[in-house]
Amino acid sequence: MSYSSTGFRNPFGFTVTPWVKRLLIANGVVFLLTLAFSGMWSYLAFTPAEVLRQPWTPLTYMFVHQRFFHLLFNMLGLFFFGPPLEERWGSTEFLKFYLVCGVGGAILSLLMPQYPIIGASAAVYGVMLAYAMYWPDNPIYIWGIIPVKAKWLVTFFIGMSLFYALTGGAPGIAHLAHLGGCAAAFLYLKSNWGPTPYGPRVPQLRKRSTANVVSTEKRPAASAPGRRRRTSRPPSGEEELLDDIDRILDKISAHGLTSLTDEERRRLDEASRKYRTS
Repeated sequence: MSYSSTGFRNPFGFTVTPWVKRLLIANGVVFLLTLAFSGMWSYLAFTPAEVLRQPWTPLTYMFVHQRFFHLLFNMLGLFFFGPPLEERWGSTEFLKFYLVCGVGGAILSLLMPQYPIIGASAAVYGVMLAYAMYWPDNPIYIWGIIPVKAKWLVTFFIGMSLFYALTGGAPGIAHLAHLGGCAAAFLYLKSNWGPTPYGPRVPQLRKRSTANVVSTEKRPAASAPGRRRRTSRPPSGEEELLDDIDRILDKISAHGLTSLTDEERRRLDEASRKYRTS
């Protein structure tokens, strides 16, 4: 097994990032604890009618699973769709997003106050939607064989949840929580609180570059008497990249992420990697 700076690589070749790994472990540990101590379940599950008496449950419910396959399917979704988002946004932003989606699922579940809600499905549905928003045409292989574009696969899952929520079909599944997680994901990503499409650092590139130039100009250079002091400026290639980023971010603000061309996405990826650790 090989390692990277953001996490460890599984045998299939992609990275399992730090908070995805921690969330997988946390869900597994809570599942084992609830098997060993059945009384824990009632203290962690979210029952809308009891939320004032148990105000912690809108957070804890998303770590509780009653059956192994419920846990397995949710964790597979997190395992496959979560790491690209955490790599793009950073660990802190990813964790915030995950929890916001889970709480969003709890909020929409208030429409059915009599039923307890458990599971990470709301948070995972939010993660899936975010993945499809950023990489809509990426193929997802069903059973490892049939390629389906991410946007169509996620649309299918959301559509099924909406259908069952409206018709009352597939009882025992928190379809409203799924929809709440998706709604929270969409609203959070579109708000000023959410991560920017290409990570929290990209919109600050111009400000950072300008600050570097100003600080360099104010710093006296060590030179021989009488020699003209020269100021340092970013190389022309960097200036060109920053100009492109300004233009692309303006385009995203005006028309949304889907308006970008493949070349514009590539330039943003390049800038995100270049300035991630600077």
